[in-house]
Amino acid sequence: MELKEKQRKILDVAVELFKEKGYMGSSVRDLATKLNIKAASLYAHIRSKEEILEWVCFGIAQEFFDELQEVKNTDIAPREKLNLFLDKHLSVVLKNRDVTHIYSIEWRHLEERLSEFVELRKNYQQEVEELISEVYLAENWELKSPSFTTRFILHTLNNSYFWFKRSSDSTDEITDEIRDKILYGLLGNEKQ
Repeated sequence: MELKEKQRKILDVAVELFKEKGYMGSSVRDLATKLNIKAASLYAHIRSKEEILEWVCFGIAQEFFDELQEVKNTDIAPREKLNLFLDKHLSVVLKNRDVTHIYSIEWRHLEERLSEFVELRKNYQQEVEELISEVYLAENWELKSPSFTTRFILHTLNNSYFWFKRSSDSTDEITDEIRDKILYGLLGNEKQ
């Protein structure tokens, strides 16, 4: 999805607005006011407010998929592959905190493309679940609920931006802390 310069500006301002007021609490008029243009002029660049939400949700989802495919294409041990996945997913989250916030909360308001987006999320979760299952298999660990473990890890990663101040913690510190908790907290049960 390639946005024109004006659409990129609209998206940036909309992200601020959606974070401040929520998607449902924001109007095209609010967006136009923040952009200092008339609401009617906005429609020369967008179809609807929902189109902007689509840009947010499908745009960041594509970033997540791109990073996951890069991880899957590496020829390293499963545990290292999971480690790399955690780094890459967190990197996308932390460099796009506001977008991730909107993606995580507001996706339910997609209407026209909701079923497509739900399917996209399911596919991503399934691919991450396969990655996690490979680690358990390689380490000879018992995985009681691959789906729950995957959802737990993704929820933790996607909401990590809540826990850290933007200015005081580096991405590396945050990534190390979360990776250690996941790798050693969740993945440390050997079969007896």
